[in-house]
Amino acid sequence: MGRFIEGCDRRQQLFLPDWVDDYVAEDSPVRIVDVFVDELDLAALGFADAAATGRPGYHPAMLLKLYIYGYLNQVQSSRRLEREAGRNVELMWLTGKLAPDFKTVADFRRDHGAAIQAACRRFVLLCRNLGLIAGGTVAVDGSRFRAVNARDKNFTPVTIRRQMEQVDASIQRYLGMLDTADRQDGEAAELRTTRLTTRLGELRRQMRQLEAMEQAVAASPDRQISLTDPDARAMASAGTGTGQVGYNLQAAVDTDSHIIVAHEVINLGHDRTSLAKMGKQARAATGTDALTVLADRGYFSGPEILACRAAGIMPIFPKRLTSGAKADGRWGKQDFVYQPDTDTYQCPAGETMTRRFSNVEHGMTLHAYATPTCRYRCAVKANCTTSLERRIKRWEHEEVIEAMQARLDRMPGAMRVRRRTLEHVFGTIKDWMGRSHFKTRTLKNVATEMGLHTLAYNIKRAIALVGVPGLIAAMQA
Repeated sequence: MGRFIEGCDRRQQLFLPDWVDDYVAEDSPVRIVDVFVDELDLAALGFADAAATGRPGYHPAMLLKLYIYGYLNQVQSSRRLEREAGRNVELMWLTGKLAPDFKTVADFRRDHGAAIQAACRRFVLLCRNLGLIAGGTVAVDGSRFRAVNARDKNFTPVTIRRQMEQVDASIQRYLGMLDTADRQDGEAAELRTTRLTTRLGELRRQMRQLEAMEQAVAASPDRQISLTDPDARAMASAGTGTGQVGYNLQAAVDTDSHIIVAHEVINLGHDRTSLAKMGKQARAATGTDALTVLADRGYFSGPEILACRAAGIMPIFPKRLTSGAKADGRWGKQDFVYQPDTDTYQCPAGETMTRRFSNVEHGMTLHAYATPTCRYRCAVKANCTTSLERRIKRWEHEEVIEAMQARLDRMPGAMRVRRRTLEHVFGTIKDWMGRSHFKTRTLKNVATEMGLHTLAYNIKRAIALVGVPGLIAAMQA
């Protein structure tokens, strides 16, 4: 065969190394998994101890090592982990040649969700002690991940109404076809009539099921039911008219090291109520007194910004513009200047708008400002409003929003920093999942699965920063 590299003969006798350890490279990530789990206090984290009676079980440390190694190498299925434990040399070294069955592997993940997430937090603490987490600034965002629940198995009032319209149109079409068949004679017409009657019966039965589901959805707290995964929810995506049934991963990532310092899985389709919670978790994980949080417009909420200020957290993100005045060519609220000394607004025409009244909307006290000039003698009213007069509403704690806007003005590149910090993290985890859905069901189990993904990502990120020998030395120290 000329100049090709040739392998050895399969029947050739070889003198193999005496130790399995010789098959594992010194800089292999599997050694980090082994040292990290051995250094954990598993009982303090919540892992169950051995039973006093009955057949001995597998040690929690061995099963935790198996899972961390699997998620590091994109092997998340319990059945695949069972197969790998019997043929993967690194896993044989890691588990002592133990190969638990898939049911034992799956039950461990299901029964130790809180302990696995505590182990994830311990690795973040290790990174902090190593100085990998600067702690000054984190980026927060949410990303949708698909659940095992298909879209056809998720029901909302909109989807039920759409399906009922489709079924009703099919019934009308089949009734018309049945009328045509009744006017014909012969054996073929009778067979067709029988087939159409059967199909009509199936459609009417489907309509009754949809009517029953409509009542169940109306009685549910959030007017949504998922059959396969009861906790999964339909969530809109960036594409127009598209969406998916899944969960919302909230993550806080250090902007310097790109290590995930805090995360949480929720089943809400929006981020508006998660800013303060994620900020507090990130601050506790980084151990800093003052924390800057970069986010996007989806997190804009006055009460959440106020809660961040009370916790010593400084959020930075643009304000959501809900008024259509700018789109229609008129002045927006940002064109009106607030004057705190006199508690008034100055409109673009130079008139002074005073406070008229206050009301409560969505639990927030709003003050309304207006000027009588707007009603009678304003020459530029067409540029301002189509109503009788222009009113500007101001939240009683509007100063926290103005302070945040001032911080954003001083940091014009904040949104670029947020994007390059978070988009890579979410894209990497989704690629590790094979652009597929979660393997588990219900919010509790999905949170455990995401905890393993986060731990695997942080381990790889720490390896990229300090290397395998440096990380092992730090854990042993």
